[in-house]
Amino acid sequence: MRFFVCSAAVAGACLLFAQSGFSQDPSTQVESSQPESPRGQVLFSGQPAQPGNTAAVDAGGAAAVSDAERRSVAVTAWNLEVHLSPREQAMEVHARVTLRNAGAAPLNRVALQLSSTLHFETVGFRGKKLVFRQHEIASDADHTGKLNEAVIPLEDALPPDSSTTLDVDYGGTVPLTAERLTAIGAPDATAQASDWDRITEDFTGVRGFGNVVWYPVSSVPVSLKNGSELFNEIGRQKQMDEGAIVSLRLTDEFVSPVPNAVVLNGHLMSGVQPAAMPTASFPGVLTASLPATRLGFETPSFFVARRTAVEGHGLRVLATDADAASAQRYVAAAEPAEPVVTTWLGKAKTSFTILDLPEADDAPAEMADVLATPLSGDDAQHLTPVAIHALAHGAFQSPRVWLNEGVAAFLGSLWIEQSVGQQAALEGLNAGRPALALAEPASPGEGSGEDLLHATSAVYYRTKADYVLWMLRDVVGDQALQSALQQYDPAQDTTPEYFEKLLEKASSRDLKWFFDDWVYRDRGLPDLSIGGVYPSREGLHQVLVAVEIRNDGYAAAEVPVTLKGLGGTVTRRVLVPAHGRITHRMTFSEDPVEVDVNDGSVPEVRDSVHARMITAAKPH
Repeated sequence: MRFFVCSAAVAGACLLFAQSGFSQDPSTQVESSQPESPRGQVLFSGQPAQPGNTAAVDAGGAAAVSDAERRSVAVTAWNLEVHLSPREQAMEVHARVTLRNAGAAPLNRVALQLSSTLHFETVGFRGKKLVFRQHEIASDADHTGKLNEAVIPLEDALPPDSSTTLDVDYGGTVPLTAERLTAIGAPDATAQASDWDRITEDFTGVRGFGNVVWYPVSSVPVSLKNGSELFNEIGRQKQMDEGAIVSLRLTDEFVSPVPNAVVLNGHLMSGVQPAAMPTASFPGVLTASLPATRLGFETPSFFVARRTAVEGHGLRVLATDADAASAQRYVAAAEPAEPVVTTWLGKAKTSFTILDLPEADDAPAEMADVLATPLSGDDAQHLTPVAIHALAHGAFQSPRVWLNEGVAAFLGSLWIEQSVGQQAALEGLNAGRPALALAEPASPGEGSGEDLLHATSAVYYRTKADYVLWMLRDVVGDQALQSALQQYDPAQDTTPEYFEKLLEKASSRDLKWFFDDWVYRDRGLPDLSIGGVYPSREGLHQVLVAVEIRNDGYAAAEVPVTLKGLGGTVTRRVLVPAHGRITHRMTFSEDPVEVDVNDGSVPEVRDSVHARMITAAKPH
């Protein structure tokens, strides 16, 4: 069993229905006054601006906003003050947003977006309210399938690489809706299981871009009908926002029960107590704050709920009352997992939190130190892979997503090896190989491959990273890799070569060739084959076998080469250069019957296991 969490919870529904051919009801769309692709189409005119507001509704402004303008706006800081009114499913927000011109030309205006159920109220600059226009555009970056976009003229043009700060007030509701998925034909149950975000009295859970655009962003409108377009934009936004600084202050009005579980940007807030209890006339008030923090490869998010905490073995489970027994099983599952994590990563630096979602079929979502998921009724043994993944995140954290997610995936593979066997672990690895091979370019520069340092797709920062760490283990050995992982300090990881140098020091090996081909650049995957096998008898009890190995791929690979006989096997590791061939010679104490190249531990373009039967050796 392998444990994965999608970067966007809509992935499962998209795979089933994105190609279904269902289209939106034409009656819900209004054509722009100018010919324009659906990506920037205006759907509705929105609510009229209230007297005194500086916002105006614009039914034709979308055509005038180019994708180049949207891509040029990078947010470097959000200071968010959020007021929740769960009885009305509502929120009001004051946001101070710092923007940088990431484009090549000066910006005379900026376009900011929110979910279509939220509306811009005022935009200020240095204490002065700006006049702006807002309109609705189609985009599946939000669960409603639409965004409100404000086009804000700047008093002075913003030069490239320059920044400015705007004060933005906005509000509205965040209801439970899955309009974007039902619009492409997804059944209601499937759609709602993916898009469970909402503000309610019983449970508030609001993820960020790709689910609910509850904070101002500037994005290119995307559609689930266009293949991976949405997920590419989610990845682009996450990568662009990695260095952004976010501070968040949340105020929640409640009646009953008193919320005791507050998660801000993937961090569980400790010691949260009501500032005021509810009365017959007024609701209670709960406040929580997250100080200015680097966002990392995440999206801003918040959760507010009433949960019972069950803790042990480095795991904290926040469960509904109905799931208290299940929570105990998760903690029990962590007990056998804990020694594996400690051996490889050292003692946990923090407890990882599992937050129980309201519905049994809600899709899991992972955010920093928290996994939001419905609790399973499985026994503890079947929950251990989940516990391994959670404990790995508690013991190892990195600002580099390929290490942060890859190490957790790698620990999951190690657990399979320990509990079921190496062959099962390799089969688990190879379950992800076809998707990786499909994503990788045929050659460097062809296709949209991603080096691990800048990976935005889970097939790279989880699947490929898992392979990379497994291969490094084979290259340097368990002890050296364990040492490097335990010595890893995220605060010191300020250069791309940091982890490479740690591992070289621990192993006394030059690993530049490996990191160049597998981490720093995306050279695709190796394409190995056995060119020929040439056995010759060297004596009465010795056979020399020459194995010719070809690599038609662009990435070098160190692979196991195994000779098999009736009485035993011999394995050696062989480095096969990119676009080259090598002849490796091995001695064997009997007539070999088979030679194997690669055992599935190195991902290839095609099959990752090669075997050749051997005819009897001739005298030398």
